Amino acid sequence: MKNEFGAFIDDLRQTHGENLASVILYGSAAAGDFVPRQSDYNILIALNKIGPADLRNAHSCIREWRRMGNPVPVYFTVSELQNAADVFPIEFHQMSVAHKVLYGTDVLAGLKISDKFLRHQAEYELRSKLIQLRRQYIPASMSVDGLAGLMAESLSSFAALFRAVLILKGIQPPAKKHEIVAMTASHLGLNITPFEKIFNIRENKGTDKLDEISANALFGEYMEQIELVIDAVDAAGQ
Repeated sequence: MKNEFGAFIDDLRQTHGENLASVILYGSAAAGDFVPRQSDYNILIALNKIGPADLRNAHSCIREWRRMGNPVPVYFTVSELQNAADVFPIEFHQMSVAHKVLYGTDVLAGLKISDKFLRHQAEYELRSKLIQLRRQYIPASMSVDGLAGLMAESLSSFAALFRAVLILKGIQPPAKKHEIVAMTASHLGLNITPFEKIFNIRENKGTDKLDEISANALFGEYMEQIELVIDAVDAAGQ
């Protein structure tokens, strides 16, 4: 893995010098369920200090990283990682479970993650994603490919949020998206079939079986199950 990202890490070391504390890969690629042309290489860069000059100097190497189709890395200072863990529990739970150190020290090791705001963040993120999904459905519904792409892309985000739902129920979630969704469906009594069909679309299996009617029906079933998850999270706060 380190060899695969060698050029990018060399650029970061040249850019940040001794200020660079750690480069960490997290998300699908670290968890082992990376899907080519669907998943991203998510990178966390930890610096000892961050000023405007540090970010400005990073422009060249980040531009090359984005040119390769990757998202802009997340920048934190080492001290911020400890202070922010209670504000973003979903993200840091995910990072702590599935990450690979590409350079430097493991700044996520021993991270203290408070679940005080976990339920609130989970409900907020789920509702926000559902609202966004409804908005995106309007243009996507004009074609089967557009609708299939929307469902495949959005499932990754919902699977990450389902991890938080499992934690709220006192369950240690697995790292891979398939297993997270299956476990959530089992514990909440969801219909797993729409999710399995969308995973197949995401992994280019059986997409030729979709037509306009079946694609729209699948979206409706998918949205209904997500609404049930939100209801469960909302009920946990009452």
